Amino acid sequence: MQKIILVFSFLFLTGSLSFGQKKVHWLTWEQAMEKNKEEQRKIVVDIYTDWCGWCKKMDSNTFEADIIADYLNNNYYPVKFDAERRETITYNDKEYKFIKRGKNGYHELAAELLRGKLSFPTVVFLDEESKIIQPIPGYQDAQTFEMIIKYFAEDYFKKVPWQKYTREFKPAPIAPEPVKNGGN
Repeated sequence: MQKIILVFSFLFLTGSLSFGQKKVHWLTWEQAMEKNKEEQRKIVVDIYTDWCGWCKKMDSNTFEADIIADYLNNNYYPVKFDAERRETITYNDKEYKFIKRGKNGYHELAAELLRGKLSFPTVVFLDEESKIIQPIPGYQDAQTFEMIIKYFAEDYFKKVPWQKYTREFKPAPIAPEPVKNGGN
């Protein structure tokens, strides 16, 4: 019995058991732009703030879903972007800076990507040339977000109206959750 516990402990501690542990491989803005020069892909930008409760919920519920993490990692360059970031960023040959407002402030690039509507969380989709396709504001659960990321990645947005797409969408089968506590 002690050997079984020891083996299980070893596997758990080394990460060999990977139930629901796929992660989005988040990039910085700069890393995504560099990678996109080498191999073009669409870019998905999760714009958040540290104080945003819905941002944290989307991190833990939506982005932690295996199907979402896999799809983002394989089809996009996923970027985590703090809307209150202080460093200057160059995008399309223009410099974007932090703008102080009261005790906090906002980053000009966040305002640009969100088309002036600072709302968090918002996920922004960029095409292969880093041009804005569309921002999607608000919390999205994993099932809804799966529809959204496939709509943009697979170019349905170019030919199929959203209403029609949502009626015809077939979600990927979701693997059952592992049984906990011996199934009792």
